[in-house]
Order: sequence, then C-alpha cells, then structure tokens
Amino acid sequence: MSSLPSVEDLRLADAVVRHGSLGAAARELLITQPSASQRLAALERRIGTRLFERDTTGARATPAGREFCVQAAHVLDHLRGISGRSLAAARSRTLTVGTFPSLAGTLFAALDVLSDDVVVHPEVEHGPRLLEWVERGTLDAAFVTIAGQVPLARGLVATEVGRYDLVTLLPEGAPEPGTGRRPFAGQTVVYCALDLSAEALQRSLTEKGARARPGATAEAAVRIGRERRCAVVLPDLVARWYAAPRDRIAPPPIRGRLTVSMVSRSPAPSDLLAVLPFLSERLTRGSVHARQPPPAS
Repeated sequence: MSSLPSVEDLRLADAVVRHGSLGAAARELLITQPSASQRLAALERRIGTRLFERDTTGARATPAGREFCVQAAHVLDHLRGISGRSLAAARSRTLTVGTFPSLAGTLFAALDVLSDDVVVHPEVEHGPRLLEWVERGTLDAAFVTIAGQVPLARGLVATEVGRYDLVTLLPEGAPEPGTGRRPFAGQTVVYCALDLSAEALQRSLTEKGARARPGATAEAAVRIGRERRCAVVLPDLVARWYAAPRDRIAPPPIRGRLTVSMVSRSPAPSDLLAVLPFLSERLTRGSVHARQPPPAS
C-alpha cells in the first residue's frame, strides 16, 4: 500500500500539468518549490518512470505523466464529491435489494411503487449468491425461493412473502392433459420450478409420460410453450404474469408449492416489512387475461 500515490501526490501532479511549472504548482499548494521538487522526484521513483521533463522553461508531462494526470484528475474529482454524496445518502433512505431473474421485473416494479420514500438499488443474481451477499452485508434483503431448502447463516431471518402452487399453463393450441397415471403421454411439457425442486419436477413429469424440457426463466418457459404449443408447468405466481387472453390455467397432475421469502439480517428492514402485505398482493395479482378452469360441480 505504501507504493500508492497519496492525495498530495495527485494534487501536485495535477497542478504541475495545469500550470506547466513546478514553481506555480508549489505556490498554489502553499508549499516551497524545493519541497514540491522532492515530492515529485519521490513519486517518480515509486512509479518507476519520469512524469515530467523539467528545465528552466517549465515542466512538460511525458506520455506517462499525461496518463497519470488524467487519472489523478479523475480521482480528485471523485474525492471532491464524496462529502456531498455522503450527505445526500444521509438525507435519503436507501436499500439494496436482490432477487433472481424470473422475479426481478415484477418485484422491483412493485417495490418502486410501494416504497415511494425509499430508493431501492436492485441486484439480480441466483439465490445462493444472494444469500451470501445478505450474510456479508452487501444486500439489505434478498427475495428468494430457497430459504426453506438451504440452511441460513446465523443472524439471517426469513420472512415469508407468499406461497404459490404449481399450475399448468396451456397456451392457445396446446393439447389438454389426459387422465390416468400418464396424463402427458407423448406430449412435450416445459417446466420451470424457480427453486431447488427442478430435478424432482423433471422426474415427476417424465413419470407422467411427458417429454420434459426446462425453461431457464419463467418467461423463457412460457415463450417456449407458445412456440411449441405445449403445456408449461410452473408456479401460478408467474403463470398469471405471462398469461395471454386465450391461455388457460389448469391444475397440474403434479403437486408442488413455491415459497417466496425475504431474507435479511435480523432485525429485518422496517421499510420492507411495512410493505410486505401489499407486495404479496401485487405479486399475486397477475394477469387478468388467464381463463380459470370451471368450478367442480
């Protein structure tokens, strides 16, 4: 760390390149010219190259010196803004929140509306990495679906947002599932579990006769289902988001449930706890287009 330039080094180089003179730079910085010369020479020794050519007519930056001064000006500009940015952060309420790709669009839109007085900085990653970030303190909270499937680090708490059953989304033109033990016999079925149950879901669909194909995200699964005109098995939470007017949502022949949780350090952020009931309602509102199966007679 001792080889790093100091702020005084950066200010000196910046002043020299602006004035073209070591003496003028020294006067601006309120130091003597010999002191400025010694400091510049020490800086050049640490860097390992000459930054300025100096003679009786002044000081001219070398190519290395020009690059150093560009970087010095950038760092100094950033440093000048630190106090202002810190004060702005102190005056505003900010939260850094993470979630996984399939939930990101709907979640962050809902949080933006519900948390009008709080600035939410979004992060999108997969669940295990998000939990690591919460443990480290990089995230204030993570909205995940694996909180009940993995051990949480000490000091973390999981607050349930909602539970959502698996459903079968049937895009227009997709065949209806059959009956019996193999209702998907001979059919392609796309699936997206959104938690750690994907392998189990794939096995169950195969046992039901399906040619099971995974979707990388909920949206991708629905798009594949539309292209192939086949059934899509996924949580009703996201099935309703992407349902089109002529789609039908039906109960699946496979039981499964997804739990969305907010994981944070204890205590959980009060700003997020306050909006959780409304957030749950917005996440489950879904699309008004999907047709539901008729009630059982």
